[in-house]
Amino acid sequence: MSDGGGAVLRIVGRVCTALWGYTPGVIPAMVATMGSGPALRWFATNFPRFLVTLRVLGPVRTHLAGLTISLVNGCMYCAYGRAHALELIHLRDRDLLFPLDARTLESWNGLSRREIGLRLRGVLEEAGMHAEVIWVNRTLALLDGAPPVDADERRIAHLCRMVGTMNAIAVAAGTTPDGAHDPVNKDAALKARLLAAQGA
Repeated sequence: MSDGGGAVLRIVGRVCTALWGYTPGVIPAMVATMGSGPALRWFATNFPRFLVTLRVLGPVRTHLAGLTISLVNGCMYCAYGRAHALELIHLRDRDLLFPLDARTLESWNGLSRREIGLRLRGVLEEAGMHAEVIWVNRTLALLDGAPPVDADERRIAHLCRMVGTMNAIAVAAGTTPDGAHDPVNKDAALKARLLAAQGA
């Protein structure tokens, strides 16, 4: 990697580490694929908007959309990062295990859109999250080219493009799953609790 690429990697890596506690494995692949200048511009354009979406829609709906997009695009890396965030947040907020673990959820990558929708609907209903099913349905519709109908859907449409770019690069680079793509990843006690609960 060039000196410029190394500098961009350090800059973006510091931001991600401050937010999530680590530098996601897809970041070096993105800098190598895009080039240092375009990669930095891409992050500067997309990442702040993602953080606003996270705040406006909430982490569950944001990561659920990201998981749906990544499964459709066949990206194991991003699907795991979003699913792991979901299972940690579910345990933190509801004191219950999510019905399926992140490894099981990420294994659905590359299934048909219909099958992904059906499976996600089933797991959300089992979790008592019936209202979230509509977000999966609308994300799938937006991926199919449906126009967004309001500001929230425009945020999801942006995620379709943003996460789609990350998916393509992670798949091409063969990036392996690492952590949750959310600040909850820094909660070591919660992660230990999740492991203990899953092993019980």
